[in-house]
Amino acid sequence: MRKSHEILLRCFHDPAFVFSDVKVCYIDRGAPGNESCVSGERILALDSQYMEVGEGPELSPIPYHRITRILYRGQALWERGVKSREG
Repeated sequence: MRKSHEILLRCFHDPAFVFSDVKVCYIDRGAPGNESCVSGERILALDSQYMEVGEGPELSPIPYHRITRILYRGQALWERGVKSREG
């Protein structure tokens, strides 16, 4: 099974993907349903331990272990606890 970080790196580097069409949902305590989602255009960096999300001067590191699913154009590429559909 591939990890969320590997899937995001593939989407970022593979020319077959448009990274702005990626949507990443993650555990966000206090948000509605304790989950938030962010589009690829707001992901500023893919560090080894976290993705950096930002808008304006605000930057937030989101650890990969908090990611619950990764979507591409509405289709799930990866979901926590589910075998990857991305090949």
